[in-house]
Amino acid sequence: MRTTETETGAAGTAAASSGKAPPTAPTDGDGRFSVLSWEQVQRLDHILEEAVPIHGRGNFPTLSVRPRRIVQVVRSRLQKQGITVHNVRLNGSAASHVLHQDSGLGYKDLDLIFGVDLKSEDIFQLVKDVVMDCLLDFLPEGVNKDKITPMTLKEAYVQKLVKVCNETDRWSLISLSNNSGKNVELKFVDSLRRQFEFSVDSFQIILDSLLLFGECSENPMSANFHPTVTGESMYGDFEEAIDHLRNRIIATRNPEEIRGGGLLKYCNLLVRGFQAKSEVDMKALQRYMCSRFFIDFPDIGEQQRKLESYLQSHFVGMESKRYDCLMTLHRVVNESTVCLMGHERRQTLNLIAMLALRVLAERNIIPTVTNVTCYYQPAPYISEINVNYYVTHMQPLLPCSHSYPTWLPCN
Repeated sequence: MRTTETETGAAGTAAASSGKAPPTAPTDGDGRFSVLSWEQVQRLDHILEEAVPIHGRGNFPTLSVRPRRIVQVVRSRLQKQGITVHNVRLNGSAASHVLHQDSGLGYKDLDLIFGVDLKSEDIFQLVKDVVMDCLLDFLPEGVNKDKITPMTLKEAYVQKLVKVCNETDRWSLISLSNNSGKNVELKFVDSLRRQFEFSVDSFQIILDSLLLFGECSENPMSANFHPTVTGESMYGDFEEAIDHLRNRIIATRNPEEIRGGGLLKYCNLLVRGFQAKSEVDMKALQRYMCSRFFIDFPDIGEQQRKLESYLQSHFVGMESKRYDCLMTLHRVVNESTVCLMGHERRQTLNLIAMLALRVLAERNIIPTVTNVTCYYQPAPYISEINVNYYVTHMQPLLPCSHSYPTWLPCN
């Protein structure tokens, strides 16, 4: 354990000198939380300080954005509009990277979660307008901002805009474009029933103490003078989840709750050297993941769009892994004891095989295959980039005992 100046850490000292209330560490009754080490705090600080380019479309200039700065600007503007930000967290692969640098996952997107109350449609819209207004602050000097509207900024810099509003989930996502796949994703969450797929991506790091330290302290951080930063595992047991991350173990809870069953992420983890604890665990996982995937994507056109979108967004700079992921997916679907009709299984397996051949052809490993019998009519590819702001209704929870209407994991 390191030494800090007070029980609440150096952030408390800095906050006291500025008159601000220091952030309180979360209580931990079930082992969900853990305090970050000095080395982990350093990695976190580096990520927040590293400039990320936000690429504009057309003639719009590239914005240089430091995650720390955009969090500060967005939070300040939201609070001026009367929207309380309860906390800000780093989520996903970047949080996993902070906690264990050599996990094999790497990180691309910077997922930043703002805890807010989204009580009405007007608040959803206000949050979006605030973020668009904040982008003006990052435009280079000399740019005439007077005639730039929020709609123009959305078209220029936003890759994805999503709103989910139903009985269990109230959140919105604004993903800022980056040509290398390192998007800055601003997520505004009131409630979210399922916040992780697998234990190794279940970590969230609470940023408030580190942000406050940067605003209030005149002295740089050191091993003996730095804020107390807390991480949380949404999987449940933090130490168990971090052990999975260090040892590359695939584990989850209730995969049938995950949109798409987590099937594509599971295959991605296998390609990166992760393994389930045992063959029994692996077979059980695969059955439920495949079942949920085919429930959520029953149509071959939907499957194609989902696969193409996933390959495009999750393997930027690692195009050689796309083929490995598809072949792993082909094996998992082929081996899984999911009660699909024969022609449906053939359609899906043929789709995966055709996409794998196309990946190889794009890499000039084999010539493009044209004389191949297809068991499906390929749907036109529709990119998910720059989709409109929309409301989606999430798939209802399907407990293990549910009698699945079409696809059922066979005993």
